Amino acid sequence: MSIETITFGCRLNAYESEVMKAEAEKSGLSDAIIVNTCAVTAEAVRQAKQSIRKAHRDHPDKKIIVTGCAAQTQARDFGDMAEVDLVIGNNDKLKAESYEPIAFGVPLNDKVQVNDIMSVTETAGHLIDGLDGRARAFVQVQNGCDHRCTFCIIPYGRGPSRSVPMGVVVEQIKRLVFNGYREVVLTGVDITSYGGDLPGAPTLGKLTQSILRHVPGLPRLRISSIDSIEADPALYEAVTDPRLMPHLHLSLQSGDDMILKRMKRRHLRADALGIVEKLRALRPDMVFGADIIAGFPTETDAMFENTLDFVTEADLTYLHVFPFSPREGTPAAKMPQVAKRVARERAARLRAVGESQFQKLCASRIGMTETVLIERDGVGRTEQFVPVRTFSGKPGEIVPVVIDAADAAGLVGRQHGYAAA
Repeated sequence: MSIETITFGCRLNAYESEVMKAEAEKSGLSDAIIVNTCAVTAEAVRQAKQSIRKAHRDHPDKKIIVTGCAAQTQARDFGDMAEVDLVIGNNDKLKAESYEPIAFGVPLNDKVQVNDIMSVTETAGHLIDGLDGRARAFVQVQNGCDHRCTFCIIPYGRGPSRSVPMGVVVEQIKRLVFNGYREVVLTGVDITSYGGDLPGAPTLGKLTQSILRHVPGLPRLRISSIDSIEADPALYEAVTDPRLMPHLHLSLQSGDDMILKRMKRRHLRADALGIVEKLRALRPDMVFGADIIAGFPTETDAMFENTLDFVTEADLTYLHVFPFSPREGTPAAKMPQVAKRVARERAARLRAVGESQFQKLCASRIGMTETVLIERDGVGRTEQFVPVRTFSGKPGEIVPVVIDAADAAGLVGRQHGYAAA
């Protein structure tokens, strides 16, 4: 019987779930569900536990293995769940031998098998042939984080920053292109720190240029969330290449200087705005998304307004908004808290502005011809990552689409050369 994976959180988790599935099958495991958790918010942890209980109700005969960032940081909490058969740490989840005891029924002294993630110094470059059911592929280039933002538990779930060698990344992408993938997304925990631990200290920009140079058959390359203050000169050079998609997601978190300092971020408001302006000057069609936390401890109404204003001033389009969620063990959890009701209200206001920004972008594309990667059932994404309904096209195809209209979900169009319905 097959192994099912349930994935929460980031694109890196999506990639790792495919690796885990392959490694677990290699170990001989079957009839199992692997839950790959996220620790970014308390809500993400709650949803993971809820999913585990549902999985056990729906499939009482299957083994349930829990791993991921929440399993790393709250291992005993998951181990105490009666529905869970095994808890594996974030580093060991990518190794076939971690699944062998449960695959062969070997008794364990403790079903919690989680080691010290801070002692991990390398990240293996796992080669996969593709991702089930996806038109684009994610490739891990980096893992872990050396920064200590006051709100973030992730370094304790992922360990120190470590990079996949450039040659391994390029080889992975060549393999994916050979197998028919037309778009690849570079992913990691803090990918702008890429290369500092490798010989010669290559950068994310150098890696990006190397991919574009050595994999000429790759039509579309994307970069996932970046810490913009760490962008290197080679990355700015790479932005001008038309095969690098004009969409970047920024790890912004706030648009107020005092809050950014209390978060222990490495940029200020003016830095972030300057970087956006510089990138747009190099690539005028570039669009930006951002992660933003609403209701961070000590955030006043005026501080929040600074963040709200930044969204329109920087012309951000895709917002990932989170009401602040205190994570035990982080400095921010001990700071004076903003009322949860206020944090939720501020998050709702940010999302409303973000939706308005998204609709403005969609309206600006009507009448234009967009290059669209079809994902499923005639639905795809433009180069700027806007969803498009075309009502035609096969998954994985890249087709020109004339944009006829926009709605709440994105754009509506037809393949170039087809008459409007």
